Amino acid sequence: MNMNYGKVSEAYKNAERQAVAEISDPHAIILTMFDELLRTMLVFSQNADLKAGGVVELKSKNFARAITIIYALQSSLDFEKGGDIANNLFRIYEYCRQQLLADMKMGNGESTEKALEVLSEIRDAWEQIKPE
Repeated sequence: MNMNYGKVSEAYKNAERQAVAEISDPHAIILTMFDELLRTMLVFSQNADLKAGGVVELKSKNFARAITIIYALQSSLDFEKGGDIANNLFRIYEYCRQQLLADMKMGNGESTEKALEVLSEIRDAWEQIKPE
């Protein structure tokens, strides 16, 4: 099963890379990634608790997608040019990843909801610094 998962995961990552590469505005790419990350984390948190009516397929799919987007955001950081800002963003993304992992393990969405608040603020700030 792991080998099959690896192939599917790699195909998914390649498709995401290609879709992102087709957008020419780097600012718009990041904004789109934030929007999708917030959406997937929200759906995950709403479905994390299977005993409270969460849907396992929605939980799993959105967990995986959120983790992939966080990885992409972390990978896009330029630590040389970004300095402290890039380092702080990396830490925030890592915090969000850890909250997702904790909620996946615990079967609830509480930690993810806290991470969503932080990411929403960053997303809004990113939208406001849109280049002319």
